[in-house]
Amino acid sequence: MNITTKLDQELWHKMQEPGAYEWWYFDAEDTKSGFSLVLIWFSGFPFSPSYTSHYDKWKQQKCSPPPHPSSYSGFSFQLYENGREIVNFIKEGRRELFESSHSELGVRFEKNLFTHDALRDEYALEIDFAFPSRHKAVKATLLFKVQRRILFEKKDTNNNGKVPLHQWLLSVPKADVDGTITITEQKSGAIRTIPLKANGYHDHNLGAVPIQEYISRWYWGRAFSREFDLVYYVVFFKNNDYQPLALLVLHDNMSETVTIHDTLRFHESNFKKGLFSPLHSRDLDLHYDDTMLRIHHERVLDTGPFYLRFASTISLQKEGRNVEGIGGISEFLNPARLQSRFMRFFTRCRIWRDGESSIMYKSYNSFKRSLDWNNR
Repeated sequence: MNITTKLDQELWHKMQEPGAYEWWYFDAEDTKSGFSLVLIWFSGFPFSPSYTSHYDKWKQQKCSPPPHPSSYSGFSFQLYENGREIVNFIKEGRRELFESSHSELGVRFEKNLFTHDALRDEYALEIDFAFPSRHKAVKATLLFKVQRRILFEKKDTNNNGKVPLHQWLLSVPKADVDGTITITEQKSGAIRTIPLKANGYHDHNLGAVPIQEYISRWYWGRAFSREFDLVYYVVFFKNNDYQPLALLVLHDNMSETVTIHDTLRFHESNFKKGLFSPLHSRDLDLHYDDTMLRIHHERVLDTGPFYLRFASTISLQKEGRNVEGIGGISEFLNPARLQSRFMRFFTRCRIWRDGESSIMYKSYNSFKRSLDWNNR
């Protein structure tokens, strides 16, 4: 797993290899209103059961031609209010729904797009989708104004660097986010308008082979506080002979200095597992000399057979300073579960595959719609 912060690496790489993937991730958290959201654009949706099944059949020489990443493009939008899901939309489809270029930073999936203004260094996000299975329509206009970027690069040295290309671009550790989200109930016509003034984050991932063939699990998180802002990343590889990779980025808001640690010690504890959640550590400690970060995955925001998203509580000890109760967003991923046909069945329930009718998807969303009604 290579790590970079170079802005030119955010351009679409147009990955061609079967099983390859690329995604652009944005999140925002408004602590005053209690709203948070996550948006992701995909070219080669690595968590798609359809993509994984096609790849497996091709690799076993049971079908031809091989899967093309852009034939499994996608977009996801998750909105939470005080930790409770309001919208959880995931759609994938053919390459005609996706658009990007090698020369201009920006991505579109159907009517959902983002662009980058290089002079202002800000991202404009325009969201517009119908969610018929939940009887909703969602529109949003969001502006991510980059507050800071950092300079860092690290190459994967496992096997003397002779490893498949996987790359994480830490593009925007922190942004100021302003915008409005509008949710329309399609049956009643009721409209809810949500103003957003938040802290945001943005990164970019890509890989030349399926994620589950190289990575066994990873932890990632980011948090903002009055004293420190931080981003952490811990990756374990499927080959046990390969050394895990860990990174901690700390921004001291008092001194306006950035510290980056990439030779961390880490410790997992308090393991949990469920039928629809992989084995994971609820507590993760990262150490470097006199710096210690303790992450507690406090509340589950979203769960799937292969990943978990948390609202986390973080404590930091650094050079004799103790900071408690830092709130942030964390994720855990175990891509090996993508290989399970049993788990693929349940993952299909959450993904709208364009042009295909799915009883599982309709049933799942009918159940979730009833929960929405009961929680009003």
